[in-house]
Amino acid sequence: QVRLVESGGGLVQPGESLIVSCAASGDIASVNAMGWYRQAPGKERELVAGITLGGSIDYGDSVKGRFSISRDNANNTAYLQMDALRPDDTAVYYCRAVVYTTLGYTRVYWGQGTQVTVSS
Repeated sequence: QVRLVESGGGLVQPGESLIVSCAASGDIASVNAMGWYRQAPGKERELVAGITLGGSIDYGDSVKGRFSISRDNANNTAYLQMDALRPDDTAVYYCRAVVYTTLGYTRVYWGQGTQVTVSS
């Protein structure tokens, strides 16, 4: 059993910043990759940012230069620093982790989602 717990969403004004975090816990041998996806009403879920265990990073085109992902491998936690937020960043943000479990298999896990709303 693996759980992903997200925190830090909320309501901010355009141009402001927000940090969301995702902590993985449970039957974890290693967390191979962690990332954030988002889904706005009426739209498909899209990649925001991802980071591998080795530190390779990928960003969605719409957030490049504004968002930054990092991770604390010792605590299986990922962080998403979001700067210069815009109304079109409004969405539910989901944490995703590729976990090699102590039970000997690799599986993708998703968090429950955290709402980020950018509005004046």
